[in-house]
Amino acid sequence: MLKPGSKAPDIDLQDQNGKPFSLAKQGKGKILVYFYPKADTPGCTQQSCGLRDVKAQIGRTKIVGISPDKPEKQKKFDDKYGLGFPLLADTENKVAKAFKVWKKKSMYGREYMGIERSAFLIQDGVILEAWYKVSPKDTPANLLKALGK
Repeated sequence: MLKPGSKAPDIDLQDQNGKPFSLAKQGKGKILVYFYPKADTPGCTQQSCGLRDVKAQIGRTKIVGISPDKPEKQKKFDDKYGLGFPLLADTENKVAKAFKVWKKKSMYGREYMGIERSAFLIQDGVILEAWYKVSPKDTPANLLKALGK
């Protein structure tokens, strides 16, 4: 697992509008990178809308969501809820694996690989905070607390 002080893995993915997004090109400042299993599902909607709702309180801190969904599905999710921040398509799970959030999961006795809902506060390529197995409602609260809000 990644810990505060660790170097953040590279992120080079396409956003919901088909534009390339690179963590390295985000410059100075803080950025919250959160991973969610599937766009437009109840938990992921709660998490994403919660972050949308605290945007006005976090100053220049950027928010970026990542899931295995294709850009088209991310776009529909963004349009439906007016999220207003990049949603990145990690269709091959490369970034999820680098952040150690691609895990074996089980539901109804069936095992499968999927995203472990997690969030990371990053500044200048270094992880400031790492929240693994975070609940949807705690993601915005954790961010505000980490920013001293």
